Amino acid sequence: MKCETLVLVLGDQLSVISPALKRVCSDNDRILMLEVREEAEYVPQHKIRLVLFFSAMRHFRDELRERGYKVEYTLLDDPENRGSIEGELVRRLDELKPERLVCVEPGDHRVQRMIEAAVETSGTEIEFLADTHFMTSVAAFRDFADERKSLLMEYFYRDVRRKTGILMSDNQPVGGQWNFDKDNRDSFGKSGPPEIRAPRQFDPDDITRQVIGMVETQFPEAPGHLKHFDYPVTRDQAGAALQDFVTHRLHGFGQYQDAMAMGRPYLFHSRLSSVLNMHLLDPRDAVEAALGALDNSAAELNNVEGFIRQIIGWREFVRGIYWTRMPDYADANELDADLDMPEFMWSGETDMMCVRQSVTQLIDHAYAHHIQRLMVLGLFSLLLGVRPYDVHRWHMSMYVDAIDWVSLPNVLGMSQYGDGGIVGTKPYAASGNYISRMSNYCSNCRFNPKKATGDDACPITTLYWDFLSRTRNKLGTNRRMGFQFKNLDRKDDGERRDIRQAAAKLKTEFTRETYL
Repeated sequence: MKCETLVLVLGDQLSVISPALKRVCSDNDRILMLEVREEAEYVPQHKIRLVLFFSAMRHFRDELRERGYKVEYTLLDDPENRGSIEGELVRRLDELKPERLVCVEPGDHRVQRMIEAAVETSGTEIEFLADTHFMTSVAAFRDFADERKSLLMEYFYRDVRRKTGILMSDNQPVGGQWNFDKDNRDSFGKSGPPEIRAPRQFDPDDITRQVIGMVETQFPEAPGHLKHFDYPVTRDQAGAALQDFVTHRLHGFGQYQDAMAMGRPYLFHSRLSSVLNMHLLDPRDAVEAALGALDNSAAELNNVEGFIRQIIGWREFVRGIYWTRMPDYADANELDADLDMPEFMWSGETDMMCVRQSVTQLIDHAYAHHIQRLMVLGLFSLLLGVRPYDVHRWHMSMYVDAIDWVSLPNVLGMSQYGDGGIVGTKPYAASGNYISRMSNYCSNCRFNPKKATGDDACPITTLYWDFLSRTRNKLGTNRRMGFQFKNLDRKDDGERRDIRQAAAKLKTEFTRETYL
């Protein structure tokens, strides 16, 4: 069987308006989708993440067939499956003998290299198409970056708003200011969070149940469990999840986006990142829905702007960073961090309540909202001194929404400051007092967030002061760190020595057992 155009659709490109589908013009053209073991095992991956991708891919395959497309689909357990994108693509190119291969730009530099290697082996012509799912192109981001000595998301975000007209009036920001971040830092206080409707649940259908069985059989040692799988796996379900968020949680999203609470994984957050990153949900639809809530007075401007900033600001910005800085970006390690990731970051078996709560939530749901990622789990890894790329690999293991283009800049850059300030102008370093202020974790913990030494000293606080001491040569001239270093200078030599000794003991203890 020979086809003219073969369109490769990857597992994070499940859009019915993909530009690649427009290249299917004749009865001889085919769409190719691949389930391969290497993509499930190159880092240990959460069972929920595996089920989400395999189920969404199979549902998308069926939707394409219903629309009249001819889809060649390699199942994971196909005895002829070569187990990798490169190997299976070579096999399928040899079998189908297309005149050309068409693919939307992958979201992973590693995957792009494998595709290029496969077509080189087979001698097939390939065309990579710009990914129109995003609201800005990599070329446009490169132009933006080339005009500036340093990159700030805030200026990129303003540029996108000017070009799109989103939240603009007569070329000025609606509400008179570009962002309302200062209004979006509330905690729930002593009373705790109110009753908040959890994200809509989607019961597994026949396809998802089959995939659950396959994952349990094929990947029994994968992290996490599948007791709570309820993610949207189709385009229609993604739209329903968006509407559910806009109706029930957008009105508090911005104000409380940095707050955390025991046993409350979602609070006012959307849980839409996975379907956005898989292209089941178009970012334009998310923005339009949020703007509709603003127009209908269902959500205030600070909450709507905070959500939209994540969509057209951070999300687009980190993608631009990824594709203009790779492959060298992955090796960045500005602070020379060299420790392994502790095993309890997979198991949650630690006395640190903030880490235990966040990791247990990951085990249950493969999800943690952005402040848990940045200011609990990311903060701990930064202060401990874990290698930045290892933190990224752990993130790819445990989070349902992790795709390389979004994970690497957010983790290595923003969270771990491994890029030396390309994504963030300073490390997000804080003591346990920050976590105490923004959550109720510390009131249920045996450690005291105010103490850096002693039996009840908070490891986050101990490691915070040690982090400042060991990074002073590199960060001492950073103006945004000045206040923190002044506080360090208030400690006498004896206290600093005790903190260094306590931190050294923690590092040895925490890295005694590792998973990767």
